[in-house]
Amino acid sequence: MKEVEPPAPGAALQRSVAACIASILEVEAVEVPVPEDGHPDPWIVWRNWLLQRGLGLVPIGEPAQFNWPGPWVAVLRSADGLVGAVAFGAPPGLAWKPLGGPEAFEDVAFGYLIAPADVAVWEPAEHAVASGAGTVEALVVAAEAEAAPVTVERAVARAGRGLEGDRYFDGRGTFSNRYGRGHDLTLVEAEVLDALGLLSPEEARRNVVTRGIDLNALVGRRFRVGGVECEGVELCEPCNGLAKLTERGVLRGLVHRGGLRADILQDGVVRVGDAIRAVAD
Repeated sequence: MKEVEPPAPGAALQRSVAACIASILEVEAVEVPVPEDGHPDPWIVWRNWLLQRGLGLVPIGEPAQFNWPGPWVAVLRSADGLVGAVAFGAPPGLAWKPLGGPEAFEDVAFGYLIAPADVAVWEPAEHAVASGAGTVEALVVAAEAEAAPVTVERAVARAGRGLEGDRYFDGRGTFSNRYGRGHDLTLVEAEVLDALGLLSPEEARRNVVTRGIDLNALVGRRFRVGGVECEGVELCEPCNGLAKLTERGVLRGLVHRGGLRADILQDGVVRVGDAIRAVAD
């Protein structure tokens, strides 16, 4: 997501939604049309613009319960009518409100997902290949969902389970699912936490705080934390649950920078100071 300056002039809904679309597509706000005031259907203007780019607006049936690890356009009820914002996460929350204001996610009236018109011809952006080695800067576990996390110097890692002493090890985490993947281990870059300036390693609620390695590049790759082999499954995107437990601004600040979810492939011990390195293909 790219933070943009809302276009002007125009009605609040048109300006804010245009800014949301620009933010989600990471283009300049001036590239997105702003329907004129009083337009009978401003959404058709955006639909036509998106169709030229192979994209569409998909209505969300129940936006208040829409769990999606990516951004979407939320339309909120305000004192002066409707206004657009960017929602994100599972569970969802507001990542960015172009016009500010007091509205909260509970004010959502409806929403739209920007999606490719034909997924068969859509190709995701390629991440850079992870190179070099990083290190484990901190290890964090929490015994129960929403319990206060604590740092440890070492932890026993079990394949298919997680770190001993952590809520996911015994299936007590918020997202625990016996059939799911990527719940054994979560990682986040210390550089991201430093830049955000809002979270301590414990408050980030990720198991491993790393330094010196691009975690996004490890999606779909095998890597080692010390002597423990793991496999990156997906980005560990932020959710509104994390935002409620921590600070305002966390949701937006961690979009696509929230770290990595991984499977543990072999038992072992991980320690603060261990090297983190991608396994050669």
